[in-house]
Amino acid sequence: MDVELTYHKGLLRAIGGVPVTYGRREWLDSTPRALGPWPLEYQRFSSTLRAVGSVGITYRRWSGQPLAVGEWSCEHSKFGGSLRRIGPYELRYDRLGSRVCAVGPLEISYDRGGSRPIRARLHGEGESLPDDLLLALFLVLFWQKQSWEASARARS
Repeated sequence: MDVELTYHKGLLRAIGGVPVTYGRREWLDSTPRALGPWPLEYQRFSSTLRAVGSVGITYRRWSGQPLAVGEWSCEHSKFGGSLRRIGPYELRYDRLGSRVCAVGPLEISYDRGGSRPIRARLHGEGESLPDDLLLALFLVLFWQKQSWEASARARS
């Protein structure tokens, strides 16, 4: 099954048939506000995602590293540089270690420039992604984008 990642005006708008919605003033604030029926809750005055629907997210104190997503624990590389596992889903990266290429059984393809994920492939048949895999994919892509944006700000 191929899951299309749809963009409009540079923002992720859908994962498969599940819409990613933004606030009324998306040209000022490009922070997603909902993933399908699940509202996204952020820490006050911050872009730190605290919950997706009823699933809370816990972070390591004084850093942006996720420790848990609901009942799932998160594992990081030895020195905390990258997320290696979110719940039951192991993450695989490209050779440079900068892009997530797989979330569990879901393989991610990028555009020609390599900066925008455009498709996720799940071997086998099905109508849509299971909710837990959709949640894991969204979180991984969200955190990856935040990391890339922070790196770009630090370089400028």
